[in-house]
Amino acid sequence: MDQGKNYFHLHLISDSTGETLMAAGRAAAAQFHGAQALEHVYPLIRNRKQLLAVLDAIDGAPGIVLYTIIDTDLASIIELKCRDMGLPCVSVLEPVLQVFQRYLGAPSKRRVGAQHDMNEEYFRRIDALNFTMDHDDGVLPGNFEDADIVILGISRTSKTPTSIYLANRGFKVANIPIVQGVPLPQDLVRAKKPLIVGLIASVDRISHVRQNRILGRTEGFQGEVYTDRSLISEEIKYARMLCDKNGWPLIDVTRRSIEETAAAILALRPKWR
Repeated sequence: MDQGKNYFHLHLISDSTGETLMAAGRAAAAQFHGAQALEHVYPLIRNRKQLLAVLDAIDGAPGIVLYTIIDTDLASIIELKCRDMGLPCVSVLEPVLQVFQRYLGAPSKRRVGAQHDMNEEYFRRIDALNFTMDHDDGVLPGNFEDADIVILGISRTSKTPTSIYLANRGFKVANIPIVQGVPLPQDLVRAKKPLIVGLIASVDRISHVRQNRILGRTEGFQGEVYTDRSLISEEIKYARMLCDKNGWPLIDVTRRSIEETAAAILALRPKWR
């Protein structure tokens, strides 16, 4: 373990997949730079027997307990057991449900995993993911009008992970590498429907990421060219020129996470329209 860093147990109990809890727990833990959460995730906890086994495990590694359990009887068991163990516990959804109930004037249905229903929205996301995977790194050019977003960028500007993140939000995304001397598809230049965005980053960041990516490359791969800082600088200038010429917005991802880059792209959509 790192010296000078405090570690603590973070127990996440869910009657569904646990994604909501993991997002909430990590967002909170990120605010405490001197502490590192050791996550224990317990998904699909839907009966008393399962829950008691989880609580026994928590008793052996005490820490903070977060839960999203719709069943009020199971939730009460968690509250009582944590109180007996002297551990803090928080129902992540309950305060939100109460606000919705007061505002809407109707009780919640308390249905487990309701956010994961295979409804129209679910299948739209699946369709978007399929489209995005089929149009990764310049594959299948020619039908850009079917895309919601097209992402351009030189190598190692996080085009693919950003595209997949957006696809999981229901957006059809194509991403295309910018390579000096290789013209962009004319269908892209003429496209009217999609938001077209360029991604750039600092020379330092791209060089660092590329250094970590050259291991395991095939024989004959010119790693010294791929990571040369002066050549990277030229690539960035070329990317800027292309986007300026076509009036496409640019986003600097140097200090942005994938999630922040995606949010910045989505913020451009109303302006683009």
